[in-house]
Amino acid sequence: MLRLVTEGAILVLLHATLWFGVSVRLGRNDVADVAWGLGFVLLSYYLVFSGATDLRNLLLSALVTIWGLRLSIHIALRNREKGEDFRYRKWREEWGERVLVISYLRVFLLQGVFLLIVATPLFVSAAEVGPQMGGWAAFGTLVWAVGFLFEAVGDEQLRRFKAKPENRGRIMTGGLWRFTRHPNYFGEALLWWGIFLIVLPVPNGWWGAVGPLVLTLLLLRVSGVPMLEKKYEGNPEFEAYGKRTSAFIPMPPRA
Repeated sequence: MLRLVTEGAILVLLHATLWFGVSVRLGRNDVADVAWGLGFVLLSYYLVFSGATDLRNLLLSALVTIWGLRLSIHIALRNREKGEDFRYRKWREEWGERVLVISYLRVFLLQGVFLLIVATPLFVSAAEVGPQMGGWAAFGTLVWAVGFLFEAVGDEQLRRFKAKPENRGRIMTGGLWRFTRHPNYFGEALLWWGIFLIVLPVPNGWWGAVGPLVLTLLLLRVSGVPMLEKKYEGNPEFEAYGKRTSAFIPMPPRA
């Protein structure tokens, strides 16, 4: 395990440094969002070939690849014709002359640390030889699929909504967004819980819960829901939407 974590950390460090260089070249730090999914794909490939290469780990790598590539491509296409994301732009303004150093440390390296933590179930699986494709693998894959659909469908529904000029400045409240204010965040957390369930039967598999637990807390308390909803403070339409719609876990709308 120690060898896998050490080499995986070096790989993620190189990945983060490369994308920092891209951010400097383009003058925008939101490329870190594109790098997020791709970092997991790269790490999963390394673990498949450096750890226990078996059906379980091949399945995990396939699921991570499908999720990571879809997410990174979606974000890259979304940002292609837009300016830098408002959250990163605000930080850039606050950091002033120290923007390069702080960006490398607080955006790219910090993201790499969280990437390694969220990937805990992948490390646990790669380090252990255990039960292969049993009931837990099937159940975990099903949970992953539900989460993936929530994230992918939610992103596509929002993209189509924003593509219509008449919706400029309005709040998305239809489709999956009728049941949760953040179906994409909920989906990302859920699919990682599915990955944990696939890993659970292996020796020390319960350690894999650290990854989805930290990701869920990040989305709920740090970089996901709070930062995005702060943008809509004082917006009457969003406040009315928030009163009737669950913040994270899909629920029937409140009256």
